[in-house]
Amino acid sequence: MAEKKPDRDAGVLVIGLGRFGSAIAATLDRLGQDVLAVEQDPNLVAQWSGRLPLVEADASNPEALEQLGGRDFGVAVVGVGSSLEASVLITGNLVDMGTPQIWAKAISAEHGRILTRIGAHHVVFPEADAGKRVAHLVSGKLLDYIEVEDGFTIVKMRPPKEAQGFTLGQSNIRKRYGVTVIGVKSPGADFVYATPETRISANDLLICSGHAELLERFAARP
Repeated sequence: MAEKKPDRDAGVLVIGLGRFGSAIAATLDRLGQDVLAVEQDPNLVAQWSGRLPLVEADASNPEALEQLGGRDFGVAVVGVGSSLEASVLITGNLVDMGTPQIWAKAISAEHGRILTRIGAHHVVFPEADAGKRVAHLVSGKLLDYIEVEDGFTIVKMRPPKEAQGFTLGQSNIRKRYGVTVIGVKSPGADFVYATPETRISANDLLICSGHAELLERFAARP
């Protein structure tokens, strides 16, 4: 074990510095969050040394987690996905420690079910989620796509021709299509929250919310 121990009451412990874990740790660190990364692979440790608060340790060993101060963190992210055994052991160790929030990466539905059953509070499927998001983007007119939960989705899109030149009140998008225009971004202007008086032009970007199927239908309008 090397480099740095946490001396904090609440922060984020990121275990595993693959693409998923390193992106989370680096982003949290850049945002000024209290973060400590844990990695067993000496090559990855060398790669990230000096760039992140980091310890080299095997987090599947509960004693190692205790020694690096794992109990001091309010949130833990298990970024280990390639080894099902290691992922489950690490998550189980965090559950036994009583970590208030555990986010764990899963690479399959079965993996996710196991993590949920042993006590992970949030299970994420980065590859599947990214693939689903890209599929929505390449198949239609959506410029960005974020599924929040149970089909509720937020998208960025160009306005259909029938909405261009009209206010939201005049086009009555919500009643006709079941989606809500949250905000509008005009070229060279700041983002504004939408009101019934907001007028839409052809070059605007719309931020819309609603059920994924309804948004897809709305975005498919000419």
